[in-house]
Amino acid sequence: MEFVNVWFILIAVLWIGYFVLDGFDLGVGILLPILGRDDLRRRVMINAIGPVWDGNEVWLLVAGGATFAAFPLWYATMFSGFYLAFFVLLLALILRGVAFEYRSKEDSQSWRNRWDIAIFIGSALPAFLFGVAFGNVIGGSPIEPLPGTDAANAANFNYAGNFFDLLNPFSIAVGLMTLLIFTTHGAIFLALKTSGEVRESARSLIYKIGPLAAVVAVVALLWAQSFSERVAITLPMVLVAALAWLGAIWLTRAGRDGWAFVLSSTTILLAVAALFVGLFPNVMVSSIDSAFNLTIDNASSAGYTLTVMTWVAVIMTPIVVIYQGWTYWVFRKRISTSMIPDQPMAGRSDDRFVSTK
Repeated sequence: MEFVNVWFILIAVLWIGYFVLDGFDLGVGILLPILGRDDLRRRVMINAIGPVWDGNEVWLLVAGGATFAAFPLWYATMFSGFYLAFFVLLLALILRGVAFEYRSKEDSQSWRNRWDIAIFIGSALPAFLFGVAFGNVIGGSPIEPLPGTDAANAANFNYAGNFFDLLNPFSIAVGLMTLLIFTTHGAIFLALKTSGEVRESARSLIYKIGPLAAVVAVVALLWAQSFSERVAITLPMVLVAALAWLGAIWLTRAGRDGWAFVLSSTTILLAVAALFVGLFPNVMVSSIDSAFNLTIDNASSAGYTLTVMTWVAVIMTPIVVIYQGWTYWVFRKRISTSMIPDQPMAGRSDDRFVSTK
């Protein structure tokens, strides 16, 4: 297998890992004002993701770095064309991280409420905008050569649209899909990671938003088949993803929270994999002319660069995965309101790292 194919697959795996792991983090943040009826419940929810949320975002950093190194023309075209949307997305992610650290700096309910709003905004915006970005990559963006340049050279390709071109019907549908799927995925994680009233509230919410997320996801993913070059492969993947999602809802009702989380993660895995399979060998589709598509061949780095990157990935990836798996194992126990102090410890970054051993 050629290294360009290897790195396309690795980037797909990185995005799958990010959406599965940080997807439930974003979902918990979205649910903070919905399930967190008082400060004690909100602190339980933050404790549930406290030890892992920043580690989960490493997958996003690596996915971006891998794209820059392996497919620099893809990175340059996408980040320049989607600049404003990505700026808002990154600003929201920064706001969320700051909010986690600062919400307990003062012993004031109004202070914490403001930071909780920041956590909600910093979770909901990325959950939606990631879908919008993927919708434009898959469904097509106005890409064309710069005037007066060689139209056969991908280095001359340029995004010719504006911010509002990103908000087309298909990309909005994919954005709503990721927003609802991540929200439900977060509720399923809370059902797995908490006990007591937070768990019961999360389980109740899954029955309400889970079916709605399924409907929106089926519409968006079936719509994506119109852009797929491998419908015979991607359509069965979408159907299995839908069955896995329904299975996750059913297992939640049966009290099998662990298996429900496995199936909701499987749904995200199959949905994202189907999008990448349908996109291959393109990495970015031009809505102007297919001759201006960015592909794994015309957008990739030199062979030597890909060779060195592959050896680094072979050595470092298992280390990162083992370390992150160990973190989840250490903080594997459920959290309840009885484990949270009555008042947060003012002056500390947060009291979210409650021992669960």
